[in-house]
Amino acid sequence: MNFCSECGKTVSARIPSGDTRSRFICDHCETVHYQNPRIVAGCLATHQGYVLLCRRAIEPRVGFWTLPAGYMENGETTEEAALRETWEEARASMQGHELYMLFNLPHINQVYMFFRGELADLNFSAGEESLEVRLFSEAEIPWTELAFPTVGKTLKQYFIDRQTNEFPVRIRDILYRPQQAR
Repeated sequence: MNFCSECGKTVSARIPSGDTRSRFICDHCETVHYQNPRIVAGCLATHQGYVLLCRRAIEPRVGFWTLPAGYMENGETTEEAALRETWEEARASMQGHELYMLFNLPHINQVYMFFRGELADLNFSAGEESLEVRLFSEAEIPWTELAFPTVGKTLKQYFIDRQTNEFPVRIRDILYRPQQAR
């Protein structure tokens, strides 16, 4: 960040009084600009044991498969964001949805939240951000063509939980550990 969004003057990184972290602070009006993690919300939409996946039409990872998900917008709940993204990417409606997986990715300042539920009907199709949308059985999942680790981990956990038909909310951390020099 170089300039204040309040007055347009320059900012500098420093620790504000009463804080413990460096923040961008306006050198003129003293506005503190907090930067917080982004929330990604989406759905694990199912139908009779099949899962709905979208082939991405946008970067990152064009052509790879994902659960319908995206960034939460201001003024909406995480549930609203997940349902909106599912509609935007797969033109799919959900019913009986509940929070299923939460991933913390501190190395990229993101939190992923996936809601699990049934498709309200089979009237789905590719939205603007998807090349194709379809239902997959566990055996048909294109495991090597999944766009993001959170998607693979969510799908694997779903197929494990489906064996007992118990789907508790699960929280996982995905931590980046840089390779040490050899």
